[in-house]
Amino acid sequence: MASTPTDDEFTQPQKPPSPPPILLSRLAVFTYDHILGPQTTKLIYVSHHARVVSFHHMPKDYRHPTSQAITHVAWNCDGKKLAGVGIDKTAKVWNPEKNLEYRSAQVYSGGHSDDIDYISWNPTHPELFCTSSQRDRRIVFWDARQSRFIQQCSLKVTPTYTQYAPDGRSLLFVTATHQLMFMSYGKESEEAKEQWQTKALSNQKDSVGSKAIFNHTGDGLVVAFHSEHTLRVIDYPSLEVRDSPAAHVGGCMALALDPRGRYLASGGLDSIVNLFDMRDWIVARTITACDVNDLSFSHDGEFLAVASTGSYIDICAVETGAPMHRIPALAPSPTVSWHPSKYAIAYCGQIKAREGGPPPAAIISMFGLLE
Repeated sequence: MASTPTDDEFTQPQKPPSPPPILLSRLAVFTYDHILGPQTTKLIYVSHHARVVSFHHMPKDYRHPTSQAITHVAWNCDGKKLAGVGIDKTAKVWNPEKNLEYRSAQVYSGGHSDDIDYISWNPTHPELFCTSSQRDRRIVFWDARQSRFIQQCSLKVTPTYTQYAPDGRSLLFVTATHQLMFMSYGKESEEAKEQWQTKALSNQKDSVGSKAIFNHTGDGLVVAFHSEHTLRVIDYPSLEVRDSPAAHVGGCMALALDPRGRYLASGGLDSIVNLFDMRDWIVARTITACDVNDLSFSHDGEFLAVASTGSYIDICAVETGAPMHRIPALAPSPTVSWHPSKYAIAYCGQIKAREGGPPPAAIISMFGLLE
C-alpha cells in the first residue's frame, strides 16, 4: 500500500487516458483552468448535453476553537442546513449559504447527558433530525424550529449509527455489539399521539452488521459487517436474505447508494471501493483508495466522493472509476457528504496539537459552490 501523503506533501492523482467517446455521454470530465484563479471549471457531459459548473479550486476550512472533534456532518433534505456533532452534548446546525463559523451555528442541547456521536436528517422533512449517543444510550428526535427536543428515547443498547427509511417513518440503528435494530413512528392506540418507538422484527436477532442502508423504496436493506467479506441484501421488514455478493477481503466499512438506483458503493479494509451493479449484484468496477472511512454519491450519481485515512477527499467518476480530483484536507475525515442537489461537498475532521504549531481545533470544510 502506498504511504499516505502528509499535510505538507500533497500529491495529485494522475488522470488516466480519455475513455472511448461512447462513454462521454455519462462521464463527467473535469478540466482545470488555472487562469481562473480561485475557481476551477468543470465541463460535464450528461445525456449528450454539455454544461459548465464552477467549483472553488480549494476548499474552505472553518476552524472551531475546541479540542473536541466534529465526528459527523450531514445535509438536510433540501440542502439549506448542515448539521454537525462530535464529542460534546450538543448538535450544531448551520446555514451553509452564509458561513460555517463556530458562533453562527444554531445549538441544540438538553437531549443528551453525554457526547453525541451521530446525526441523521429525516428525508421527508427539512426540519426534522435525530441524534444518537453511545455513552448515554439515547436517540433523541428534534425539530430544528424548536430549541427543545420533541422526543427522547432511552435504550438498553448502545446506538452507533442511524439511518431513516425513505418514508421518514422508520429508523434503523446499529448497536455497539453489531446488531441491527429498528424504530417506527406511529400510534400505540387510537387515543395516543404519534411517536417513535422500538420495533421488534421476527428475524431481528439474526441481523448482524456494522453498517446498513435502506434501498430507495424502503422495502430492502444492504448490510455490511466489518469482519465479513460479503454483503447481505435483505428484505424489509421480513429481514430475509436475498443475496450475499462477495465484497471485500477483511470486511466492509462504508456503504453508499447511487441516487439513480443503479449502483451501490462499498469501501473495505482492503483499500478497495467496489461499485456494484444492483441489477445483478456484480462488481461493475473498482477504485483503489486508502482504508475507507465514508462514501457519498453526488445528487446526479455521476461522482463518488471517498473519505479515507489520508488527509484528502477523492472524487471519482462513477461510470469509469477514473480519479477526477483530490481535495486537500487539514486532517483525515471520518465522513463526507454531497449536497442533495448541488456540486458541493461537506466533510470534517480534527487538527491535533503539534509542538510549536497551532492549538488543536475541530474542522468543517466545504468544497464547491452553493449559489
